[in-house]
Amino acid sequence: MHSNLFNSHTRTRTWCSFLVFTTLVFILAACGSSTSGSTTPSSTGGTAQTSSGYGGGRYGSGGGITPTTSSSGTIIKTATVTVNGASESVLTNAQGRTLYYRTSDAPPSTVCSGGCAGAWPPLVMSGSSTPASATSLPGKLTVVADANGNQVEYNGHPLYTYTGDTGPGQTTGEGVGGVWHVVTLSLT
Repeated sequence: MHSNLFNSHTRTRTWCSFLVFTTLVFILAACGSSTSGSTTPSSTGGTAQTSSGYGGGRYGSGGGITPTTSSSGTIIKTATVTVNGASESVLTNAQGRTLYYRTSDAPPSTVCSGGCAGAWPPLVMSGSSTPASATSLPGKLTVVADANGNQVEYNGHPLYTYTGDTGPGQTTGEGVGGVWHVVTLSLT
């Protein structure tokens, strides 16, 4: 009986160690890596490309990003959402998902690519015209060519969605890691 109890505890410890290790790998992969590209003022009036999947980052080449492209329409909208208990006007993608920026991004170098972009899909587009917004914005929309592709920027901040938000109006990415923040209209 003592032998069975010992084996049971060993299996439990092994399983718990595996879960802790897997969780740490996922967290570290979501942190991303530093890459650089060149700034190009190009974009389309409404071609959006989003990314999903995991891979790359510090632990690979970034091949886990699978872009989805649409060829027309407005890619930026605004919405009023609750952020840290306060009502804020924020930027969203065409599907109404809240957009975020990372404080450590400094284009043309983008910190979040590869595995990080699996958790924080960049808002990217193809084409050569200026990104379009459904409403007039106080800031400027541009595009930067970086490790993620032609990534949309607002006032020089590359834009991302967050896989933790499961639908429009959610802001669960606000404050994650102390570097991710919701894109408000007043972002400078």
